[in-house]
Amino acid sequence: MKKIGLIAGVGRLPVEFARAARGMGVHVIGIGVLPEVDPELAQVAHSYEYINIAKLDRIFKLLKREKVTEITLLGKINKELVYAHKELPDLRVLKIFSRLKNFSDDTLTLALVDELAAEGISVLDQTELLRPLMPQPGVLSKRSPTEAELADMRFGLTMAKQIGGLDIGQTVVVKNRAIMAVEAIEGTDACIRRGGQLGRGGVTVAKSAKPQQDMRFDVPGVGPDTIDSMIQAGAVALVIEAGRTLVVDREKMLEKADQQAITIVAMPGDEVTEHD
Repeated sequence: MKKIGLIAGVGRLPVEFARAARGMGVHVIGIGVLPEVDPELAQVAHSYEYINIAKLDRIFKLLKREKVTEITLLGKINKELVYAHKELPDLRVLKIFSRLKNFSDDTLTLALVDELAAEGISVLDQTELLRPLMPQPGVLSKRSPTEAELADMRFGLTMAKQIGGLDIGQTVVVKNRAIMAVEAIEGTDACIRRGGQLGRGGVTVAKSAKPQQDMRFDVPGVGPDTIDSMIQAGAVALVIEAGRTLVVDREKMLEKADQQAITIVAMPGDEVTEHD
Protein backbone atom coordinates (compact mmCIF):
# COMPACT_ATOMS: atom_id res chain seq x y z
CA MET A 1 0.00 0.00 0.00
CA LYS A 2 1.43 3.36 -1.05
CA LYS A 3 2.03 5.91 1.71
CA ILE A 4 2.15 9.68 1.41
CA GLY A 5 3.02 12.00 4.26
CA LEU A 6 0.95 15.15 4.61
CA ILE A 7 2.32 18.14 6.50
CA ALA A 8 -0.89 20.07 7.04
CA GLY A 9 -1.57 23.70 7.78
CA VAL A 10 -4.86 25.55 8.14
CA GLY A 11 -7.81 25.23 5.75
CA ARG A 12 -9.74 22.58 3.83
CA LEU A 13 -7.11 21.58 1.29
CA PRO A 14 -5.42 18.95 3.52
CA VAL A 15 -8.82 17.32 4.10
CA GLU A 16 -9.64 17.33 0.38
CA PHE A 17 -6.26 15.78 -0.41
CA ALA A 18 -6.59 13.07 2.23
CA ARG A 19 -10.09 12.22 1.03
CA ALA A 20 -8.95 11.97 -2.60
CA ALA A 21 -5.96 9.83 -1.61
CA ARG A 22 -8.14 7.48 0.42
CA GLY A 23 -10.39 7.03 -2.62
CA MET A 24 -7.30 5.89 -4.58
CA GLY A 25 -6.21 3.46 -1.87
CA VAL A 26 -3.31 5.63 -0.70
CA HIS A 27 -2.51 5.80 3.02
CA VAL A 28 -2.04 9.37 4.19
CA ILE A 29 0.16 9.92 7.24
CA GLY A 30 -1.18 13.26 8.44
CA ILE A 31 0.86 15.67 10.57
CA GLY A 32 -0.92 18.82 11.71
CA VAL A 33 1.65 21.52 12.43
CA LEU A 34 -0.64 24.23 13.87
CA PRO A 35 -3.46 23.94 16.43
CA GLU A 36 -5.93 25.43 13.91
CA VAL A 37 -5.65 22.48 11.48
CA ASP A 38 -9.10 21.23 10.44
CA PRO A 39 -10.07 18.46 12.93
CA GLU A 40 -11.68 16.47 10.11
CA LEU A 41 -8.21 15.59 8.84
CA ALA A 42 -7.78 13.19 11.75
CA GLN A 43 -10.87 11.33 10.54
CA VAL A 44 -9.98 10.99 6.85
CA ALA A 45 -6.22 10.36 7.13
CA HIS A 46 -4.94 6.83 7.73
CA SER A 47 -3.12 8.16 10.79
CA TYR A 48 -2.78 11.61 12.29
CA GLU A 49 -0.62 13.39 14.84
CA TYR A 50 -0.26 17.02 15.88
CA ILE A 51 3.34 18.27 16.06
CA ASN A 52 3.98 22.01 16.03
CA ILE A 53 6.01 23.23 13.05
CA ALA A 54 8.70 24.49 15.46
CA LYS A 55 9.43 20.87 16.48
CA LEU A 56 10.88 19.76 13.17
CA ASP A 57 12.99 16.93 14.58
CA ARG A 58 9.86 15.21 15.95
CA ILE A 59 8.22 15.55 12.53
CA PHE A 60 11.19 13.94 10.81
CA LYS A 61 11.30 11.09 13.34
CA LEU A 62 7.62 10.34 12.72
CA LEU A 63 8.12 10.27 8.94
CA LYS A 64 11.09 7.93 9.34
CA ARG A 65 9.16 5.69 11.73
CA GLU A 66 6.32 5.42 9.22
CA LYS A 67 8.80 4.80 6.38
CA VAL A 68 7.47 7.73 4.40
CA THR A 69 9.53 8.69 1.35
CA GLU A 70 7.07 11.10 -0.30
CA ILE A 71 5.16 13.97 1.27
CA THR A 72 3.01 16.91 0.27
CA LEU A 73 2.69 20.30 1.98
CA LEU A 74 -0.85 21.68 2.11
CA GLY A 75 -2.74 24.34 4.02
CA LYS A 76 -1.76 27.73 5.36
CA ILE A 77 1.42 27.80 7.41
CA ASN A 78 2.00 31.54 7.17
CA LYS A 79 4.32 33.39 9.51
CA GLU A 80 1.48 35.20 11.27
CA LEU A 81 0.06 31.87 12.50
CA VAL A 82 3.50 30.50 13.40
CA TYR A 83 4.46 33.61 15.39
CA ALA A 84 1.11 33.69 17.20
CA HIS A 85 1.85 30.46 19.10
CA LYS A 86 5.40 31.39 20.19
CA GLU A 87 6.62 27.79 20.27
CA LEU A 88 10.34 27.58 20.94
CA PRO A 89 12.07 26.13 17.84
CA ASP A 90 14.09 22.97 18.29
CA LEU A 91 17.78 22.67 17.46
CA ARG A 92 17.09 21.44 13.93
CA VAL A 93 15.00 24.52 13.14
CA LEU A 94 17.65 26.84 14.61
CA LYS A 95 20.34 25.22 12.45
CA ILE A 96 18.21 25.78 9.34
CA PHE A 97 17.58 29.40 10.32
CA SER A 98 21.31 29.99 10.71
CA ARG A 99 21.85 29.12 7.03
CA LEU A 100 19.13 31.33 5.55
CA LYS A 101 19.78 34.54 3.62
CA ASN A 102 16.31 35.87 4.55
CA PHE A 103 13.01 34.69 6.03
CA SER A 104 10.68 35.03 3.04
CA ASP A 105 8.03 32.34 2.54
CA ASP A 106 9.83 30.72 -0.41
CA THR A 107 13.19 30.76 1.36
CA LEU A 108 11.76 29.08 4.45
CA THR A 109 9.81 26.45 2.51
CA LEU A 110 12.67 25.61 0.15
CA ALA A 111 14.91 25.14 3.20
CA LEU A 112 12.39 22.61 4.54
CA VAL A 113 12.28 20.89 1.14
CA ASP A 114 16.09 20.64 1.12
CA GLU A 115 16.11 19.25 4.66
CA LEU A 116 13.56 16.61 3.67
CA ALA A 117 15.58 15.70 0.56
CA ALA A 118 18.67 15.19 2.72
CA GLU A 119 16.66 12.57 4.63
CA GLY A 120 15.55 10.82 1.43
CA ILE A 121 12.04 12.31 1.46
CA SER A 122 10.77 14.00 -1.71
CA VAL A 123 8.07 16.66 -1.82
CA LEU A 124 5.29 16.04 -4.35
CA ASP A 125 3.41 18.54 -6.50
CA GLN A 126 0.67 19.90 -4.20
CA THR A 127 -1.93 19.51 -6.93
CA GLU A 128 -1.17 15.89 -7.86
CA LEU A 129 -4.54 14.68 -6.54
CA LEU A 130 -6.32 18.04 -6.59
CA ARG A 131 -6.31 19.11 -10.25
CA PRO A 132 -10.14 18.90 -10.48
CA LEU A 133 -10.22 21.81 -7.99
CA MET A 134 -8.41 24.12 -10.44
CA PRO A 135 -10.98 25.75 -12.76
CA GLN A 136 -10.32 26.54 -16.41
CA PRO A 137 -10.97 30.04 -17.85
CA GLY A 138 -14.48 31.39 -17.56
CA VAL A 139 -17.09 33.02 -15.36
CA LEU A 140 -17.79 30.78 -12.36
CA SER A 141 -20.57 32.80 -10.73
CA LYS A 142 -24.10 33.53 -11.93
CA ARG A 143 -23.33 37.21 -12.44
CA SER A 144 -20.88 38.17 -15.17
CA PRO A 145 -18.54 41.10 -14.55
CA THR A 146 -19.14 44.58 -15.91
CA GLU A 147 -16.56 46.17 -18.21
CA ALA A 148 -15.27 48.24 -15.27
CA GLU A 149 -14.94 45.12 -13.12
CA LEU A 150 -13.11 43.30 -15.93
CA ALA A 151 -10.65 46.18 -16.15
CA ASP A 152 -10.04 45.93 -12.39
CA MET A 153 -9.67 42.15 -12.67
CA ARG A 154 -7.00 42.40 -15.38
CA PHE A 155 -5.15 45.13 -13.49
CA GLY A 156 -5.44 43.25 -10.19
CA LEU A 157 -4.20 39.95 -11.61
CA THR A 158 -1.20 41.73 -13.16
CA MET A 159 -0.36 43.34 -9.81
CA ALA A 160 -0.86 40.06 -7.92
CA LYS A 161 1.64 38.39 -10.24
CA GLN A 162 4.16 41.15 -9.64
CA ILE A 163 3.99 40.94 -5.84
CA GLY A 164 4.16 37.15 -6.19
CA GLY A 165 7.36 37.53 -8.16
CA LEU A 166 8.78 39.45 -5.22
CA ASP A 167 7.59 36.71 -2.79
CA ILE A 168 5.45 39.19 -0.86
CA GLY A 169 2.03 37.57 -1.27
CA GLN A 170 -0.47 36.38 -3.87
CA THR A 171 -3.46 38.69 -3.35
CA VAL A 172 -4.22 42.32 -4.06
CA VAL A 173 -7.38 44.38 -3.60
CA VAL A 174 -8.06 47.05 -6.22
CA LYS A 175 -10.66 49.67 -7.10
CA ASN A 176 -10.77 51.77 -10.27
CA ARG A 177 -7.38 50.27 -11.21
CA ALA A 178 -5.74 51.54 -8.04
CA ILE A 179 -4.30 49.24 -5.39
CA MET A 180 -6.11 49.37 -2.05
CA ALA A 181 -4.20 46.57 -0.26
CA VAL A 182 -1.39 44.09 -0.87
CA GLU A 183 -1.17 40.78 0.96
CA ALA A 184 1.86 40.30 3.17
CA ILE A 185 2.33 38.48 6.47
CA GLU A 186 -1.31 38.98 7.59
CA GLY A 187 -2.73 36.59 4.96
CA THR A 188 -5.45 36.79 2.33
CA ASP A 189 -8.52 37.33 4.51
CA ALA A 190 -7.03 40.22 6.49
CA CYS A 191 -5.77 41.79 3.25
CA ILE A 192 -9.27 41.63 1.76
CA ARG A 193 -10.87 43.22 4.81
CA ARG A 194 -8.28 46.00 4.93
CA GLY A 195 -8.64 46.67 1.21
CA GLY A 196 -12.42 46.88 1.52
CA GLN A 197 -12.14 49.34 4.39
CA LEU A 198 -9.67 51.57 2.54
CA GLY A 199 -11.65 51.39 -0.70
CA ARG A 200 -14.97 51.94 1.08
CA GLY A 201 -16.45 48.86 -0.57
CA GLY A 202 -16.96 48.12 -4.25
CA VAL A 203 -13.49 46.54 -4.50
CA THR A 204 -12.14 43.68 -6.60
CA VAL A 205 -9.98 40.90 -5.15
CA ALA A 206 -7.30 39.30 -7.35
CA LYS A 207 -5.38 36.13 -6.50
CA SER A 208 -2.61 34.71 -8.67
CA ALA A 209 0.10 32.09 -8.65
CA LYS A 210 3.65 33.40 -8.62
CA PRO A 211 5.29 33.81 -12.06
CA GLN A 212 7.65 30.93 -11.26
CA GLN A 213 5.26 29.06 -8.96
CA ASP A 214 6.73 25.91 -7.42
CA MET A 215 3.73 23.58 -7.48
CA ARG A 216 5.13 21.64 -4.52
CA PHE A 217 4.04 24.35 -2.10
CA ASP A 218 2.09 27.58 -1.61
CA VAL A 219 -0.28 27.04 -4.56
CA PRO A 220 -2.93 29.79 -4.24
CA GLY A 221 -6.41 28.80 -3.12
CA VAL A 222 -9.82 30.32 -2.46
CA GLY A 223 -12.98 29.03 -0.82
CA PRO A 224 -16.03 29.96 1.26
CA ASP A 225 -13.88 31.81 3.82
CA THR A 226 -12.60 34.03 1.01
CA ILE A 227 -16.18 35.00 0.14
CA ASP A 228 -16.97 35.65 3.83
CA SER A 229 -14.08 38.10 3.98
CA MET A 230 -15.19 39.72 0.72
CA ILE A 231 -18.71 40.18 2.08
CA GLN A 232 -17.27 41.89 5.17
CA ALA A 233 -15.18 44.10 2.90
CA GLY A 234 -18.03 45.03 0.57
CA ALA A 235 -16.12 43.45 -2.34
CA VAL A 236 -18.02 42.91 -5.59
CA ALA A 237 -15.65 40.79 -7.68
CA LEU A 238 -13.03 38.06 -7.44
CA VAL A 239 -10.56 37.03 -10.14
CA ILE A 240 -8.28 34.00 -9.86
CA GLU A 241 -5.66 32.62 -12.20
CA ALA A 242 -7.22 29.84 -14.28
CA GLY A 243 -5.62 26.40 -14.03
CA ARG A 244 -3.27 27.50 -11.24
CA THR A 245 -5.61 28.30 -8.32
CA LEU A 246 -7.34 25.75 -6.10
CA VAL A 247 -11.03 26.30 -5.38
CA VAL A 248 -12.08 24.52 -2.18
CA ASP A 249 -15.75 23.70 -1.44
CA ARG A 250 -16.65 25.19 -4.81
CA GLU A 251 -20.41 24.65 -4.52
CA LYS A 252 -20.58 26.34 -1.11
CA MET A 253 -18.30 29.16 -2.25
CA LEU A 254 -20.39 29.92 -5.33
CA GLU A 255 -23.64 29.72 -3.36
CA LYS A 256 -22.36 32.40 -0.96
CA ALA A 257 -21.08 34.54 -3.84
CA ASP A 258 -24.32 34.28 -5.81
CA GLN A 259 -26.38 35.27 -2.78
CA GLN A 260 -24.40 38.53 -2.64
CA ALA A 261 -24.20 39.02 -6.44
CA ILE A 262 -20.39 38.71 -6.28
CA THR A 263 -18.92 37.92 -9.69
CA ILE A 264 -16.07 35.38 -9.91
CA VAL A 265 -13.87 34.86 -12.96
CA ALA A 266 -11.02 32.42 -13.66
CA MET A 267 -8.70 34.30 -16.02
CA PRO A 268 -5.59 33.02 -17.85
CA GLY A 269 -2.49 34.57 -16.32
CA ASP A 270 -0.80 35.06 -19.69
CA GLU A 271 -3.54 37.49 -20.75
CA VAL A 272 -2.65 40.09 -18.12
CA THR A 273 1.04 40.76 -18.61
CA GLU A 274 0.57 44.46 -19.43
CA HIS A 275 -1.08 47.26 -17.46
CA ASP A 276 -4.45 48.44 -18.79
